[in-house]
Amino acid sequence: MSKTHNQEYYYNKKTNESQWSPPDGTDSTKLQEYLKLNLHKPTKVRASHLLVKHNGSRRPASWKEENITRSKEEAIEILKSYQAKILSGEATLGELALDNSDCGSHEKNGDLGFFARGAMQPSFEKAAFALQVGEISDIVESDSGVHLIERTG
Repeated sequence: MSKTHNQEYYYNKKTNESQWSPPDGTDSTKLQEYLKLNLHKPTKVRASHLLVKHNGSRRPASWKEENITRSKEEAIEILKSYQAKILSGEATLGELALDNSDCGSHEKNGDLGFFARGAMQPSFEKAAFALQVGEISDIVESDSGVHLIERTG
């Protein structure tokens, strides 16, 4: 699996050459079985995020606010404003996370490090593993609040 392109590629150990399409003579039945097993998918990803909690979050408090009272709709609007800044190039997710994320990872620009499947809430995990390296998710809802997620590795 290419980490840069998040796409399968084929490597010939004898010639040290790689290519995007299966080599001539590849057993297509065995290849399909392999792809179905998801053995080529990453087992861990690295991601950063920007979390905005709301009064329905499982723990409506953060390093910034002892008691978060905003509604989920208000949290989504706040996150949309951050998303617009990222998309316009005005700021990066990490820069915004540093001062605005309700997660303790704000100190590391939202960096959560590498994590495996099963380590995060299902909606967060699904979004993070679906991203390509360098890609940022749309708004993702979880029990913790609402997030923007950037896959970094």
